Amino acid sequence: MADFHQNGNIAQFHNLRQRPIEEMVYEIESYAQTRKISLVLPSLFSELEGPALANILKELSEVSYLHRIIIGLDRADEDQFRRAKDFFSVLPQDHVVLWNDSPRMTAYMEKLQGHGLAPQEPGKGKNMWTCMGYMIGCADTSVMALHDCDIVTYQKDMLARLVYPVVNPNFRYQLSKGYYPRIGDGKLNGRVTRLLVSPLLIALKKVIGDRDYIDYLRAFRYPLSGEFALRTGLVPDLRIPSDWGLEIGVLSEVWRNSGRHSVCQVEIADAYDHKHQDESEADAQGGLNRMSTDICKAIFRKLAADGTIFTANTFRALKATYYRIALDLLEFYDNDARMNGLTIDRHREEKTIELFAENIMAAGHVFLAKPNEAPFIPNWSRVNAAESGLVAELRGIVAADNAEFAAKPF
Repeated sequence: MADFHQNGNIAQFHNLRQRPIEEMVYEIESYAQTRKISLVLPSLFSELEGPALANILKELSEVSYLHRIIIGLDRADEDQFRRAKDFFSVLPQDHVVLWNDSPRMTAYMEKLQGHGLAPQEPGKGKNMWTCMGYMIGCADTSVMALHDCDIVTYQKDMLARLVYPVVNPNFRYQLSKGYYPRIGDGKLNGRVTRLLVSPLLIALKKVIGDRDYIDYLRAFRYPLSGEFALRTGLVPDLRIPSDWGLEIGVLSEVWRNSGRHSVCQVEIADAYDHKHQDESEADAQGGLNRMSTDICKAIFRKLAADGTIFTANTFRALKATYYRIALDLLEFYDNDARMNGLTIDRHREEKTIELFAENIMAAGHVFLAKPNEAPFIPNWSRVNAAESGLVAELRGIVAADNAEFAAKPF
């Protein structure tokens, strides 16, 4: 059974296991009559052939309260788009596959580029941003939920617990963030949260002093989780990074726009596992190597926007402080794992900490060297201001792609 601790920074909702999930679902169904819920699934085509997505669709097929499912499909050619349409056709809900690589979408992005509004790199951030634009164009959704397509332990109860705080009109929360333990194959996972984000935030507090933003991020038990739901009034003004800083960026934007008391985190699973990234020590553009640098840059930029002054000496001190704290926390994680019959590879995790320490300096160097770098994709309010028909045009492109390219059986 979970604890009932509240940290005082954001609301925490625990799974105390006293309420039947069927009762919660019934309540969500009643709210969804007037507060439509859409689910966004950002997916690579390769995930259609992975071990998780077929079960996710099976579970989602039993969810009665969803108004629409928007699937953002990345890295797919025409044949793969047809196959994806067939793959997702098992969903009984209204759903649409948004083909990010279609000729129409490519031309649309070039048009946005002409306005200086296009995302600068492909990836989950761009995929999610485009799906958000399509949802805004539909203008019929009150709550948007999002989760990844590689969750091998997925159950439909996760979605119900995730959306409940923001679909309930008696609650004031604008964003609901999922949390859970990262456990799989007898191992304690979640390396980037455990070995980078947690010790980095502690180190930042020691080096630059108290900041409300640091306390806010530290309040999240799993700040990098890919599962969240929000009320769609926030969406047009949401500026998100296109890189691995996406999750931190979303939390930061909601904090800036709505305040921490508009945010809650919800325990959505007892155990959770999905695809694991390699460290990619030799490739600064891949795996946890790239991810850690992007996350650090996202945090540094937000702190700078709130008035923190960074220098090269700040980052040197931060690296040293982080390294010592990360090693201390590693011992705690190792003991916690052992007590629960799990394992971690101490040697490998210490090497990962060394990599992350170097990347704190690398992210700091990029931050100081490129102070004018635009870190966010322009929000949809700005897109609409640049040319009022662009949002409607996106919806038309998705409809045309789905009408032209029929589903193709596997």
